[in-house]
Amino acid sequence: MKKTAAFVILFLFALLLWKVFFYSGDMVVKVDGDEIGGPLGALLAMLFAGGGTLLAGLIMLVVGAVLAVVFAGVGIILIGGLGVGAVVLALVVSPLLLPLLLPLAVIWYMASRSRKHRMVREQAV
Repeated sequence: MKKTAAFVILFLFALLLWKVFFYSGDMVVKVDGDEIGGPLGALLAMLFAGGGTLLAGLIMLVVGAVLAVVFAGVGIILIGGLGVGAVVLALVVSPLLLPLLLPLAVIWYMASRSRKHRMVREQAV
């Protein structure tokens, strides 16, 4: 069975080569108004199509790299701008929050004072 499969694959490959080199069908390449047909036309058509595909792939890689760098730079600038905006907003709003911060400071002072007294009592025991 394995030898039969190898012969079938070899036969199909030979048919493919026969079709490519000895029958061009309707493949015609036009260069400067001249038509190039036959096996040479088929070969040129495949060469140009493959070259165009490789060129398109290379162009897509370069464009992707450029866009990655550009979007990363825009993101860094955007985050930096948001940070500066947050600092400016905090500076603008902070004088208005001073009446709210005074009672908070008193409560914090009282809580820290009671902690110090607890430490002194624990050491005495």
